[in-house]
Amino acid sequence: MSFAKKTKLLLPALALSTLAACQTTEKVNTPEQLNALEKISTTEHPSAPPKSSAAKDIKALEKLKAEKKFRVCADPLNPPYSTKKQDGYENKIAELFAKQLGQEVEYYWFPQRIGFVRNTLKSKIDNSEQYKCDVIMGVPAGFDFTATTNSYYHSTYVLLIAKGRGWDNITIPEQLRSLPLAKQDSLKIAMFDRGPGTAWLQNSGLLEQGVPYQTMTGDHENNTSMMIAKELQAGNIDMVILWGPMAGHIIAQQPDTYKVLPMKSALNMKFDYSMAMGVRYGDKQRKVLLNQLISKNQLAINKILTKYHVPLLPIPAAKKHQDDD
Repeated sequence: MSFAKKTKLLLPALALSTLAACQTTEKVNTPEQLNALEKISTTEHPSAPPKSSAAKDIKALEKLKAEKKFRVCADPLNPPYSTKKQDGYENKIAELFAKQLGQEVEYYWFPQRIGFVRNTLKSKIDNSEQYKCDVIMGVPAGFDFTATTNSYYHSTYVLLIAKGRGWDNITIPEQLRSLPLAKQDSLKIAMFDRGPGTAWLQNSGLLEQGVPYQTMTGDHENNTSMMIAKELQAGNIDMVILWGPMAGHIIAQQPDTYKVLPMKSALNMKFDYSMAMGVRYGDKQRKVLLNQLISKNQLAINKILTKYHVPLLPIPAAKKHQDDD
């Protein structure tokens, strides 16, 4: 495909790349880490709430703990996050929480695409006032479509390079910009229709070397990480800028096959994001309960994430964010 044709196809997405980085599953905003139980808005509560309100909150929290099911909204084919076999890391964290509560994990499965929240967390069971599920295990911190818990991990995009293909001397992503032209011409790097990786390629003058892929293909048998893993193994591409957890999924399949170089955020080019859990707006006590579980189990959560090769960065201090109005 010629450079002109590639550019024509990609320009609309590139113009929105920064926005897209905050609107897709890899895209996130500033984390929200405020425990709702302790949060008292001066607008909503000019003075301290009455004791009866506190007692009501405690009673509601105990009622949640006494439920028999830990009900999760999830994609049935979205490794490494969730699968119907329940072998994704979000499945494992849900299992950890449910076990501590003495509950059983129950899933409502729906593909993670446009309308996911509307069709899961905010959708009621037919002829019932009960919702189909109560928590999404992985959403961007500060996600607009749900109330969000405290962040439970912070990760980054990485440059994933297949070893043994002539690129082993690359130690930082920026080296790709200064390669001799003959070497640059042999570069085969995945280029998506949206996301910060494509914006970085554009800013680095490497669009011509990009191999185009769509982030949402409509493929019901492969998600993005599964597709890219196959493309790397087939030699159709040698490297890719990919969200860390997805890169971890590829690494787990063939350990010691790839070099992993973290992408560093810069002005107008954000690569690292915090992830949280999502609940319905107004479901304050469930958010409180999840925050308690996150705090209590942070080391165990980190252990699960590390097992899945998720690159972890320190969770930054959260900005206070009112999401329960």
